[in-house]
Amino acid sequence: MPIPTPLTSGKPNSRMPLPPQLPVVPTGSNPAVVLRRRAARRLTAALGVTLAVLPLTALSSTARAAPRADPSGSGICQSSLYPHLAAVLSADIARAHAGRKSTIAFTLWDAEKQLSCADNANRRFDSASVVKVTIMGALLRRAEEGHRLLTAVETKNLRLMIIKSDNAAATTLWNSLGPACLGRFLQLAGMRDTVLSPGKTWGLTQITAIDEMKQLDVFASESTVLSPSDRGYGLKLMSQVQADQRWGAPHGVPAGIRVQVKNGWAPRATRGWRIHSLGVFTGTGRNYRMAVLTDNNATKAYGVDTIQRIAAIVHHDLNVR
Repeated sequence: MPIPTPLTSGKPNSRMPLPPQLPVVPTGSNPAVVLRRRAARRLTAALGVTLAVLPLTALSSTARAAPRADPSGSGICQSSLYPHLAAVLSADIARAHAGRKSTIAFTLWDAEKQLSCADNANRRFDSASVVKVTIMGALLRRAEEGHRLLTAVETKNLRLMIIKSDNAAATTLWNSLGPACLGRFLQLAGMRDTVLSPGKTWGLTQITAIDEMKQLDVFASESTVLSPSDRGYGLKLMSQVQADQRWGAPHGVPAGIRVQVKNGWAPRATRGWRIHSLGVFTGTGRNYRMAVLTDNNATKAYGVDTIQRIAAIVHHDLNVR
């Protein structure tokens, strides 16, 4: 029986067919560390997992452009400061993937350790509710450009959309912004691979893990797309997401680390459940973020478990090793 197609939050909406997958051209290459590249290739061949790597750029620990996938196959993770940790994390993430039926895309950036990871980062997925972070960014940017505060109605809908993942509030804001404002935010954030869904079907926006990391950069780094106060406000709302929606990327986070999260979930007749999780994690000496996108999940629980296997490893390796 075909699975109904809610935009998110398990609330049925449209049954429109999955938009056609657009071709993805990999960007960049990374010439670093030939010996580690060879070792990583042997690891990927043994595990049967397709890996990609992010090049590092010499920027500050708080301000950095979003990572770019490397098609050369030299490993999932890299860090010039902590190369051993990057190698261990690469192997641990590959093991977390092993045997999973989910299609998985993953990006990670640890600002303090200057460590970046990417796996399948250019593959497109239906956004489900993680596009609500895009709607939030576009709304805040529009108000800034208009030299005004959010209206009372905008504030109410924004809070409902992020904290409760309310679909009606998201639709109201989506329609208010329109493709021009939404597209301008994507352009400013450098989210060139994201394709806005036409009409009101915002949950069918096409996203990639690399663009979702760029989106998190807007809120969690010294980005100029939004003012410091608006960046802080966006993260505050993500820190207040209701308890039953705080699964996924926060799984296994150590005590004392502040969690900011936005998840998305939507079943469709093809490729099963879309289950995604975005997380920003901050605290004393800690500043890292991850985006995990999945589809081809038989159930919501299976997709959540896939993400949480990866999240638990990330939190352990970054905070214990």
